[in-house]
Amino acid sequence: MNIKERPNHKIYLQVLRRMTPAQRLLKAFELSEFAKQLFTYGLHRRFPDLSDKEFKKILLERLDKCHNRNY
Repeated sequence: MNIKERPNHKIYLQVLRRMTPAQRLLKAFELSEFAKQLFTYGLHRRFPDLSDKEFKKILLERLDKCHNRNY
């Protein structure tokens, strides 16, 4: 098994432990929004010529596929 080195992992955990629960929740929301923006940007790059309506349709279809259906 190849273990990837993560030299900053301990620091990352220390930072998380110093955060309040509210700060950690806010960070989770920020990361979720960032991931959605990155996904949308990548989709725009892949389909640059789509109309807004066509793009939104593809975006919603892709997001639906990503949704965890266990909830």
